[in-house]
Amino acid sequence: MHFVIINGPNLNLLGKREPDIYGNTSFEQYLSTLREMFTEHRIDYFQSNHEGALIDQVQETGFSTDGIVINAGAYTHTSIALRDAISAVTAPVVEVHISNIYQRETFRQHSYLTDVCLTAHIGEGLEGYQHAIEDLINHLS
Repeated sequence: MHFVIINGPNLNLLGKREPDIYGNTSFEQYLSTLREMFTEHRIDYFQSNHEGALIDQVQETGFSTDGIVINAGAYTHTSIALRDAISAVTAPVVEVHISNIYQRETFRQHSYLTDVCLTAHIGEGLEGYQHAIEDLINHLS
């Protein structure tokens, strides 16, 4: 199976940004671990700090891959356009958040994406990405 992981704004700073919340591992380091865990599957990766680029990526891959894992970062709480893009594609999408957004600031506690995603992994650290891929594999099997 072929999956794409899409990360939103500031997730390029994992390993540097607020390590008490997000840990000390860069996403590129963790991506290598994911690819080793799921050798029988193809996992592509895209990150952008720009809302339109994330929407473009959802649209470009949402009809040609088996599934999408998305951590939209702050756009989770603001982007109806990203929600609409997820609704429009045929690939199942799983939402991930490294931190528990429901235990953070009030403005982070609402996700525009959850109800259009297959499931969500919230506050599981980087392991949430592994669980999201497992959800997609189980859903598609």
